[in-house]
Amino acid sequence: MSTDLSRRLVVGISSRALFDLEDENRIFEAHGVDAYRQYQRDHEDEVLAPGAAFPLIRALLRLNDIDPHHPLVEVVIMSRNTADTGLRIFNSISHYQLGITRAAFSGGRSNAAYLDAFSVDLFLSRSARDVQAAVDSGIAAAEIYAPPEDFDPDQDQIRIAFDGDAVLFSDASERIYQQDGLEAFARLESELADVPLDEGPFAKLLKTLSYLQRSFPAGESPVRIALVTARNSPTHARVINTLRAWQVDVDEAFFMGGVSKHEILRAFRAHIFFDDQESHLQPASRVVPSGRVPQRSFQDNKKPAAKAAGLEEKET
Repeated sequence: MSTDLSRRLVVGISSRALFDLEDENRIFEAHGVDAYRQYQRDHEDEVLAPGAAFPLIRALLRLNDIDPHHPLVEVVIMSRNTADTGLRIFNSISHYQLGITRAAFSGGRSNAAYLDAFSVDLFLSRSARDVQAAVDSGIAAAEIYAPPEDFDPDQDQIRIAFDGDAVLFSDASERIYQQDGLEAFARLESELADVPLDEGPFAKLLKTLSYLQRSFPAGESPVRIALVTARNSPTHARVINTLRAWQVDVDEAFFMGGVSKHEILRAFRAHIFFDDQESHLQPASRVVPSGRVPQRSFQDNKKPAAKAAGLEEKET
């Protein structure tokens, strides 16, 4: 009987995001695939150290301990390695007793084409190129930044924090801000307060996590979600109305209004924070694991920003 992964939260992760393979990657870049392959074979029995996304993956997999007969999470290794060089990866998975049994080793090629085949909801990688290919394929994906050495995640809950515009929501409103300034952005968002924002690349993931939360009694969910956005009043109203339209509840929401997000994220003890802007990610990555969400390469930026933001729908 085949396994239906569509009923689980499926995370695809590169081997370099799960484990610390930075030295090995430098060997590959400096000396090529043959030297890399030989190094991996020579060190096959040496356990790899945890990588940038290791705390998040381990915490997610613990959700399956709640009911082992009905696992909530599936983690799939999505690697450019060959199966031969990937043996060290599975040896390390076994050492850490991670419940990961599925993998795709694409032998140097992009694995973006295989993400849908595994019903992947989220793809995490250290490679900006692979993340971009996944995003262009319509998959929620992020480039993982190295976490702080003293990162201390919450042990009782998985805590995931999201930026708003260009992450949970489309970038249409952000484009108004970039093109016409803060005053025009605030004015338009106030006018469109009752018009739900279009979905961004991580909207589906948020809805999946919200659905997972509802499978637990109130106050007992092992997953906690925070929205940490640069918006403030009066532009907050459209965000709240959008979440209502999506029938999604977030546990915590922070409307920062330009204040740096990193102290909030430190206090929240996020296992990961997703944002699209380097100016937010650099300070955030010094306190919690963080992931950069790129825009689609072929995004239609010729569409008038006001129309993209929903003004046309408001007028009709």
